[in-house]
Amino acid sequence: MVETIRRGVFAGIAIGVGGTVFLNVGGVVGAVLFAFGLLAVVHYKLKLYTGTAGYVTRDSWGNLGVILLANILGCFVTAMLVRYCEPDLVKTADAILQKRLSLGPLKCGLLGIGCGLIMTTAVEFARKQQFLPLLFGVPVFILCGFTHCIADAYYYCMVSPDLLLDNLASVLVVYISIVIGNLVGCNLYRAFV
Repeated sequence: MVETIRRGVFAGIAIGVGGTVFLNVGGVVGAVLFAFGLLAVVHYKLKLYTGTAGYVTRDSWGNLGVILLANILGCFVTAMLVRYCEPDLVKTADAILQKRLSLGPLKCGLLGIGCGLIMTTAVEFARKQQFLPLLFGVPVFILCGFTHCIADAYYYCMVSPDLLLDNLASVLVVYISIVIGNLVGCNLYRAFV
């Protein structure tokens, strides 16, 4: 369990690094560079919620919850460091959260399904030592506007405290819908294979 938590926290940090580059650069270039986070997760065999959710079994549900919480902790640590060093990025994160809130939980959850499918597909290729889909998968889900629960955890940790606290209930509902959407999407491949 300790090893799972450690690998989960470091996966959250890796996604936080990817999220930081996206907040700094944005657009296609930022989306492509975000892929560094997922490449690091796969290379170091870290535990990422969306890299694990497609392989969950009856006995591993609790483990998936631990991974999610560890990922969020890693995102939080990264966000606190980045917020201190680059406070201007808060405005960019605020815009992402406001967009999620304007879409609402149903749309965010549905968009999460697309992201989950892409992430599991990319991980499947990586397990066969084919890493190009990892490089393309991240920009594809970002540019499609699909939602990723760990990337969003990082963005939500980056937002201004007033925005987060004023909308806390709505943020939690939207976030849970994204987590569920990612879980569904991560398991869609089972219908194809």
